[in-house]
Amino acid sequence: MPIPRLFLDWTLYRLALLLAAPLIPLRLLWRGRRERGYLRHWGERLALGRVPVTGALWIHAVSVGEMRAAQPLIAALRDAHPGVPLLLSCMTPTGRATAESLYGRYAHIVYLPYDFAGAMRRFLRRAQPRVGILMETELWPNLIHAAARAGVPLMLANARLSERSALGYTRLPALTRACLQKIEMVAAQSEADAARLLRLGASSVHVTGNLKFDIAPPAELLERGATWKAKWGARPVLLAASTREGEEAPLLRAFADAAPAGVLLLLVPRHPQRFDEVAGLVEAAGLTVQRRSALDGTRLNADTRVLLGDSLGELFAYYAACDVAFVGGSLVPLGGQNLIEAASVGRPVLVGPHTFNFEEATRLAIEAGAARRVDDAAGLMREALTLLDDAAVRTRMGEAGLAFAARHRGAAARVAGLVPI
Repeated sequence: MPIPRLFLDWTLYRLALLLAAPLIPLRLLWRGRRERGYLRHWGERLALGRVPVTGALWIHAVSVGEMRAAQPLIAALRDAHPGVPLLLSCMTPTGRATAESLYGRYAHIVYLPYDFAGAMRRFLRRAQPRVGILMETELWPNLIHAAARAGVPLMLANARLSERSALGYTRLPALTRACLQKIEMVAAQSEADAARLLRLGASSVHVTGNLKFDIAPPAELLERGATWKAKWGARPVLLAASTREGEEAPLLRAFADAAPAGVLLLLVPRHPQRFDEVAGLVEAAGLTVQRRSALDGTRLNADTRVLLGDSLGELFAYYAACDVAFVGGSLVPLGGQNLIEAASVGRPVLVGPHTFNFEEATRLAIEAGAARRVDDAAGLMREALTLLDDAAVRTRMGEAGLAFAARHRGAAARVAGLVPI
């Protein structure tokens, strides 16, 4: 008699967890060498100790991007359920820092335990949430199974699933289907995302749009960026935002080779633990550099070619201070980062060839005339310098970006209306 596929999938998943378990402390220690936050709150990662609140509306957002994307949804849910406490969980120290910054005044913030069956049961037993909202597509089998047994309804919000990710889930098809069928509600970003989720076994899927369109640029940060730009004088500013490992070195070479001396490159790495590393790359490229963190009270030197954006929570200010914005994670096959923020500030946007994590938003932005795609770092520099020389085209792209961002707002209200609470 053949062994049921679901049994095989569960066995493979549990075996993988068992093999990974001894490596978890080593991984935390290794990552803690560069990012000290990984050395704290280990108990929470195994659901040891108490959860700070019970009966809460619980939202899980793995890291920075997901935590920021939850902003409009959290605002809508607080308006709709003002007396319900809020519990936020995450997986990374930068995600936790983002949560503390955005929601620390009123939310309880913890790490979600690793997906061991006992840890998930303890977490849910102690938290007793009214509902769990998993941002994007966080499918943790033991979590989902434990929530179903505990009677905690789960929802996928702002759900996205690239073709590459969908292919990965087909490696354990029965387990993926079983998990998705236990999810009570799915709010997908696009028709394509919905189709892939349905194909894998999801039910009750609604297309609600992308929550990131509902994030309004904070007026304070826009003003801060405008103030910076005024202090820097008439220099054209090219922003490379949310860059990832493997992108900065070729980008800096292309900038050193092609950009006139008057152009300022504003370079903002995605991960703060890489700030020192990227500063070293700038110096290795033979370019003069100053750091944003050291700039307050001092002026930007006339001979500075690169300003390193080594601060947290100022991305909208960086967009407001630039003339052209490249959105990173897209020159290397990492799937890209969120280009909606740049468009919502009215800046022309450039992206590389790898944008599969933001496939729908990128396609719509390009079709709207708000963004352009380049093939590599040299092509990026050519396109950026062309735009910096053409104010009329920059204005048209910026206006197209504002219209593009405004046209797709409204997801937060649609998602909040579907939350099973």
